[in-house]
Amino acid sequence: MEHKMILSASGWRKVFAQSGREDDKTTKIGDQNKALSFLAAESFLEWLNGNRGKTKIVVATDTRPTGKECAEYVLRALALGKAKIVWLGAAAAPEIMAYARGFDGFIYISASHNPIGHNGIKFGLDDGGVLNAAQNLEVRKIFERKLQEDNAAAIIARAKTADIISRAKTVDIKGVLAQKAANKKAALAAYQKFSRRVISGLENTRAQDKFFDALKAALKKNKITVCADFNGSARTLCIDKKFFAQCGASFKAINARPGQIVHEIIPEPENLVHVARFVEETASKTKTRAPQTIIGYMPDCDGDRGNIVYYSQKSGKAKILKAQEVFALSVLAELSCAASRLQDKKSRLAVAVNCPTSMRIEEIAAKFGAKVFRAEVGEANVVNLAREKRAAGYEVPILGEGSNGGTITYPASVRDPLNTVFALIKLLTMSAGLSLDDILDSLPKYTTTGVSESRAILKIKTSDHAVLKKNFQKVFECSFKSDSEGLVKKYGITSWKCSLTNGTKEKLGATDFSKSGKGGLKILFYENNSKTPASFIWMRGSGTEPVFRIMCDVKGTDAQKERDLLAWETKMLAQADKM
Repeated sequence: MEHKMILSASGWRKVFAQSGREDDKTTKIGDQNKALSFLAAESFLEWLNGNRGKTKIVVATDTRPTGKECAEYVLRALALGKAKIVWLGAAAAPEIMAYARGFDGFIYISASHNPIGHNGIKFGLDDGGVLNAAQNLEVRKIFERKLQEDNAAAIIARAKTADIISRAKTVDIKGVLAQKAANKKAALAAYQKFSRRVISGLENTRAQDKFFDALKAALKKNKITVCADFNGSARTLCIDKKFFAQCGASFKAINARPGQIVHEIIPEPENLVHVARFVEETASKTKTRAPQTIIGYMPDCDGDRGNIVYYSQKSGKAKILKAQEVFALSVLAELSCAASRLQDKKSRLAVAVNCPTSMRIEEIAAKFGAKVFRAEVGEANVVNLAREKRAAGYEVPILGEGSNGGTITYPASVRDPLNTVFALIKLLTMSAGLSLDDILDSLPKYTTTGVSESRAILKIKTSDHAVLKKNFQKVFECSFKSDSEGLVKKYGITSWKCSLTNGTKEKLGATDFSKSGKGGLKILFYENNSKTPASFIWMRGSGTEPVFRIMCDVKGTDAQKERDLLAWETKMLAQADKM
């Protein structure tokens, strides 16, 4: 029985639409996908029961059309396995992950930012985060074993699918479905309570009250309006409107009906134009002589990622922030808060990021005496790296993936647009009348490839990425030595170092590119014999999509330099792919 799923720790994903088209808005997933949903949930339950002996599991979906049928067969598998099921219906990823801290684990049905015909499953435990790579591999082995039981011939596979569906329908899940409203109410309350803890950085509830009272007073003097383009996502059913109002911010939303997915899901610049237009409309209708602070965000379908636009007082237009800028502002805000909150001056501040996060983070962190640690791309990798560093004695108040703007504020274990927007609000209230224009101007200047740009996504034929990178090393070393493109001399590059990231481990100064395997490979360039890198190129095959991603990060504002280095990387990869 074939599954054609990408089985990464960040999520098991494929096109679930029955037609097989990724742009299909159908609710139907077909019998094989029903069976796959059943077996995936059954595999997680078997693993959870074997490792923990407890099986109280929270289940939810995002708002994409195929979620309902996927969920039905996940719930049937859990019910047949005698699990205690807490069904939420549609919920944002940060919501279910906050609520799941009171249970044994969770299953979240979502394909995050992927196109509407995709769907998938995330598994997690009571710490509010997804399984790490090792745990995911154990569940995957159980899943693949179940797929291979009986005979894999096509006719047997069809019979096996029919058998699974028949077995699934023997269980009654009406009682589970009937508890949805009560469970959803409890989940929202738990999420709001947890959000207060995360945003304030304080455990004591009285201290939290004082923090939010002070924030509300500050927002009464300097009003902030928050605009959201929900795009029909799971955040349409979340706490956003109520929570912002309670904190003293005005709130407005468009596309706020669940499932009202009116444009592409991924919250990158090409799709942020809708909320940018909404921000400008809001600004035009706001009658005030004082400078206006208007922040807009658009989440993806599961509501765990929300990139930002704001109303620029300088230009009088909405400005779409780049993902790396969003993350940099969040890091600046949270390190500022942490530094003022921590009394122990010996406390070791740190930030955990993914490998392609811009080097501007090192510059920001240095202002606070904080270290930056890097992991392979993947939310689970960054979350687990932060855990490792906390166990080693570091304070890690913020972590995330600068390459996509994903901000994770401790103790959360997932990206959350609420935390990102509140990081900006805290930054503004701490900055003595400065605007976001002013704060952005103060950030270290870097020019970085956008993750969704067409030139950042390659189609690679070589399936073994270790082989590809071994070939790339040959091409690169020859090209660098001969300066075949003239870029080494042009940009004063005097040396380079290779960095490999696999899971939570980074190896700087690696001599064998192939050792990164499917992980991240980065080459840092040093200019004029400096000990600090001035730029880097990076590559990695996606773990959740069939693409190969590349990018370049350059200190300064020289856009041509970024284009030159990325084009050089692209050309060398094309040569390596033919070897």
